[in-house]
Amino acid sequence: MNREEAGPVDHIVSLWRGEADRQGEKHMVQCRRYYVSGRVQGVFFRDSTRRRALGLGLSGWARNLPDGRVEVLACGAPQALAELESWLWQGPPHARVEDVVVEEAACEPPAGFTIA
Repeated sequence: MNREEAGPVDHIVSLWRGEADRQGEKHMVQCRRYYVSGRVQGVFFRDSTRRRALGLGLSGWARNLPDGRVEVLACGAPQALAELESWLWQGPPHARVEDVVVEEAACEPPAGFTIA
């Protein structure tokens, strides 16, 4: 199937697989897991992360962990992931981030960005 015959879902799947787009560039979708510690619960960290991630074109989720950290899974272009990681070190205005641990995640990119 050529690009003109492919529908939008086929194009997204081809991008996830790193296949060439019309300009011949490769889009690599990566997934990373972030563990953010500090004062990151009760300060709108997850919702602010969701908004930032969606603005960067990322998919994934954010959830509170019992130990006080926030765990974030984000999938998308490497540059967008780098921008999100930089933002995670700042967080929303009332957060106080002490550390961000990053791991590569081998998973299928989720649709959208949710808060758990």
